[in-house]
Amino acid sequence: MPVEMRPSQALKLWHDVSLAIVRDGGADLSPRQITILLTVYLEAPPHTVRGLAEKLAVTKPAITRALDTMGELGLLSRRRDEKDRRNVIVQRTVDGALYLDKLADLIVSKAVDLPR
Repeated sequence: MPVEMRPSQALKLWHDVSLAIVRDGGADLSPRQITILLTVYLEAPPHTVRGLAEKLAVTKPAITRALDTMGELGLLSRRRDEKDRRNVIVQRTVDGALYLDKLADLIVSKAVDLPR
């Protein structure tokens, strides 16, 4: 079922969610990092650095930098593909799943609070 929202409501929702994330003091991810995280969790694996770079139309070093940060936060992990050592497989983690569950709950709560 599609959600109907005016552009001003969409921007207000984005603002409110972003503000809550910043105020929370937790992981403050960039739009690129959020997109990578959502891609890995919402789309079927396997995910590789090369594949993510192609999907986002950015360089592999840009993906690697984002993954470095998210790896330090425990949101994603990487391992070398044993079948093709040139590939790096990006994997989900429990902490990453919990982060996205919390983010989804935050989005829903802020959407409910939007003025109609």
